[in-house]
Amino acid sequence: MTPGAPVALPRDGQLTAGPVDASRFRRVLGEFCTGVVVITAQAGGQPVGFACQSFSSLSLDPPLVLFCPTRTSRSWPVIAQAGHFGVNVLSAEQREISSVFGRPGREKFAALDWAPSPNGAPLLAHALAWLDCTVETVHEAGDHHVVVGRVDGLAAGAATSPLLFHRGHYTTTAEQPDPWLPHPDLRTEPDSWF
Repeated sequence: MTPGAPVALPRDGQLTAGPVDASRFRRVLGEFCTGVVVITAQAGGQPVGFACQSFSSLSLDPPLVLFCPTRTSRSWPVIAQAGHFGVNVLSAEQREISSVFGRPGREKFAALDWAPSPNGAPLLAHALAWLDCTVETVHEAGDHHVVVGRVDGLAAGAATSPLLFHRGHYTTTAEQPDPWLPHPDLRTEPDSWF
């Protein structure tokens, strides 16, 4: 390809410089498929949590993750006050749980099985994975916060498909072997995935 040659952008028009409006930003970034987690904590003996797509591993040494709550989140100030949080990686079968935690309300935990982590954060039954974290730093970034957490403990649940979010809808995927990977079990070489 020749540097400076035009790039074909058939679905969304031409790539242009200038202001980026929120609806187009959301639509274009919706092409990036994400997993879905529920961030949880307990404060004053009351569990709190919210569904989150803006979650990522950050560092192996030390073990750090990040998530990005909106500045208008009612759950985030409670989680910040607790100083600890849990990350529940949802499976494809937990779509309704994601919907419950994606809406405002106080009774999100009413019909759920959960147990407290060593740090006290609610860990939801049947999640794909759990992380028990301590808040390390919080950065302001536009209309969100970027929360960096140190991972104090973690575990994997049942081996099933993850719940994914793509183009504004829930989806899932069937696992297919990758001929380029030397080991079919990705967990045998975690360093290659950071």
